[in-house]
Amino acid sequence: MIEIHAGPAETLPDKRPPEPPVMRAGTDPHWMLAMARGFRNRCPHCGEGRVFGRFLKVRASCEACGLELHHHRADDLPPYLVIFVVGHLVGLGVLETEMRLDVPFWFQMTFWPALALVASLLLLQPTKGAVVGLQYALGMHGFSAIRRAGARAANGVGLHETEMRDGGRTDGRNDGSGRP
Repeated sequence: MIEIHAGPAETLPDKRPPEPPVMRAGTDPHWMLAMARGFRNRCPHCGEGRVFGRFLKVRASCEACGLELHHHRADDLPPYLVIFVVGHLVGLGVLETEMRLDVPFWFQMTFWPALALVASLLLLQPTKGAVVGLQYALGMHGFSAIRRAGARAANGVGLHETEMRDGGRTDGRNDGSGRP
């Protein structure tokens, strides 16, 4: 006899917070891969967890790998990119319609603004995810500290030293005299 059980198998929920992502030298995703993952609403590091909790609210961290995502500063770039793309596509559509077809004015005044609104809403979240992925891949804002802390060589020197802290220099010198 076959028994069928409804619902998931019984497992005890894991109450531990997720481990921080372990990043090794050379394993950071390429910037195009990180952007593609963000465009698909996936974590730019692991590609598993979701970036957004709500429509445009980025989660504090990835639920799959624990990468902190709250460092992002994707404030104005995504809307600018969406306006640029949608404006060009809708503008081309209006121009081609006017030149080739005889469409009533009332139809154009309802169709093109509605298309622009829908296209903008559909592209805004993926574009913001792609910008967050790009910021992660380039080590911008707080992402650089995470990458630097996770990717250390055997001698303890960070592999992604791109920021200068407390007026320090990235070449290890304390002053401009040229001596270490």
